[in-house]
Amino acid sequence: MLLGLQDEIRRSEESRYDHRLHSVFLVAQSMSCHQISELLGDARRTVAYWVRRFEHDELSGLTEEERPGRPRRLSEEQIQGIDAALRMQPTDFGLTGNLWDGKTLSAYVKRQRDVSLGTRQCQRLFRQLGFHLRKPRPVIANASAGDQARVKKTPPAGKKRTRRPLGDG
Repeated sequence: MLLGLQDEIRRSEESRYDHRLHSVFLVAQSMSCHQISELLGDARRTVAYWVRRFEHDELSGLTEEERPGRPRRLSEEQIQGIDAALRMQPTDFGLTGNLWDGKTLSAYVKRQRDVSLGTRQCQRLFRQLGFHLRKPRPVIANASAGDQARVKKTPPAGKKRTRRPLGDG
């Protein structure tokens, strides 16, 4: 239950401000940062940091500060160029394969934009641009249509897969 309450506090900027305000109020009521940290589940240094910010900037010191994060490696123009490239075949750019995947996009970005992106970053970029990765179903060479259907992992439409019990039975 305590974890659920802490998650609720972290959910909005306003509730986080109220939480900081409450912590500073308890310090003003002569509780120690250690006692407050045990009571509210925050680190002692965090509570002390909030108190210092309050002493220095008053109530405005308890508001959320801007967190800019790491700058993007690709500009908006470069992302639009990648979006256009994804609508073409990788072979049009001298890459191997007929479908775009994380590794292929990473190689394209490195070659065309001189920016190193990892496979997972490229997969996120696919989703950001509205693309979905679809891999073709493998085809067994020289197999009949019946053999292909037998190897298929998903059951035919309309048929439900029956589950067998585990263990003895």
